[in-house]
Amino acid sequence: MNAMNETESDISADDNKNLRRLQLLLILIGLFISGYLSYLKLSSETAVCVEAGPFDCNLVLNSIYSELAGIPIAWLGFAVYLLIGLATLLERRFTLLRNYGSLLIFGLGLFAWLFSMWLVYVQFALLGALCPWCLSHELNFSVLFASIVYRVYRELA
Repeated sequence: MNAMNETESDISADDNKNLRRLQLLLILIGLFISGYLSYLKLSSETAVCVEAGPFDCNLVLNSIYSELAGIPIAWLGFAVYLLIGLATLLERRFTLLRNYGSLLIFGLGLFAWLFSMWLVYVQFALLGALCPWCLSHELNFSVLFASIVYRVYRELA
């Protein structure tokens, strides 16, 4: 019976490590995408984009919905990825994060994911234009958020 518990513990530790690695990879991808979009806002350059059919990156990136209280949405996305990444990396070093890190990450992730879904709605319904960079960010964040939800579920179960 004791050998069985050790085996389950080893599998659980490996699963946690793999899930953490997946999350860090998704955070890096998100930092790349939101970093590129942030660069576009800083430099006022046009985006590398598919300019056919419903795709029009520059319309989306320069619309009234691309800023919140004067702050570019891309910068906010970059900040969210940084915060989640730092909390994930520092989780084992600080007592607060060790005890409540996954719930703090979940709260931040939930807010950011809901806001991302609002931005998808804005692209489809209000602007009638799509930005592949923005949509890839929202897809990446959705997968990251799903992994965060899974992690919290496993910890609370």
